[in-house]
Amino acid sequence: MADREDGHKEIAPAWDSASGAEDDGNAASGFPIQTRTDFSDTTFLLEIGHRAMARAARPGQFVIVIAHDHGERIPLTIADFDRDAGTVTLVVQAVGKTTREMQQLCREGGTILGMVGPMGQPSDIGEARKVVCVGGGLGVAPIYPQARGFKEAGAYVIGVVGFRNRGLIFWEDKFRAVCDELIICTDDGSAGIKGLVTLGIEQAIANHSDIDEVIAIGPPIMMRACAETTRPHRIKTMVSLNPIMVDGTGMCGGCRVKVDGRIRFACVDGPDFDGHVVDFDDLMTRLRRYKEDEQAALARWSENCRMAAEPTTALPHTGSDAGNTGSGGGN
Repeated sequence: MADREDGHKEIAPAWDSASGAEDDGNAASGFPIQTRTDFSDTTFLLEIGHRAMARAARPGQFVIVIAHDHGERIPLTIADFDRDAGTVTLVVQAVGKTTREMQQLCREGGTILGMVGPMGQPSDIGEARKVVCVGGGLGVAPIYPQARGFKEAGAYVIGVVGFRNRGLIFWEDKFRAVCDELIICTDDGSAGIKGLVTLGIEQAIANHSDIDEVIAIGPPIMMRACAETTRPHRIKTMVSLNPIMVDGTGMCGGCRVKVDGRIRFACVDGPDFDGHVVDFDDLMTRLRRYKEDEQAALARWSENCRMAAEPTTALPHTGSDAGNTGSGGGN
């Protein structure tokens, strides 16, 4: 681990899937999916065996995965890691072609062909004594390691998690185990506070005048709202950015974001940045840039799945095959 000119540490990935892993079995054929849990029709959890990565992982980092040998490389934030069990947990939302393909193919007992990481700068747990960890939607899963990390460092942890409704809530017990307070928000009011996670932040601020830091993970529009909620109170607010990413090592420049007027690469400079100086308009514009291509890829994949699922229509039997009773018949 070497120092860079900008003061960050160079984080060496735990292992590259192409070269095998020291104690994860035959990595050339993939990393084992030890557990799969479906939280909803679109959200599912994969617990993957990778001892080297589990030992190296830190809160806030991510991995690049490829499901099969013709698959696309995609970044996924590490939702949990267990060093004793040698596992890394990913929570995936099936919204595009590749994640829907993973939802269909990634089953317990199967494998992920490639998984490289941990990548990115770990979250700075620091010396904050009271923090608010905010997760909205799929951002609930990756905020968990931060909440646990702050708790292990001795901080008073207030968790704020948001879902559309009660039926989509997951990991409530895990959060209660590492949070001194847990505020649940739902869009329809079926559990906890009715409204967005910003209401949970406002409640925490009203009850605690000594909050040192807020950490928020979720869709860009949610993270921006969290930063604007804390801005008048001058509370440090860190967000985890999710721009388009290809290689994850700073070479392609696809994940560039504007932070405090400067261009930064989310994969090597982040993904955590000060939410009060992130250009969220630029981030969301870049995220929409390939929307048509993404929709076209999903449509093609869905059509291929539909055609593959349709039963083959038998051709009419003709006299030319009469008398062909052999097992091969030359067909």
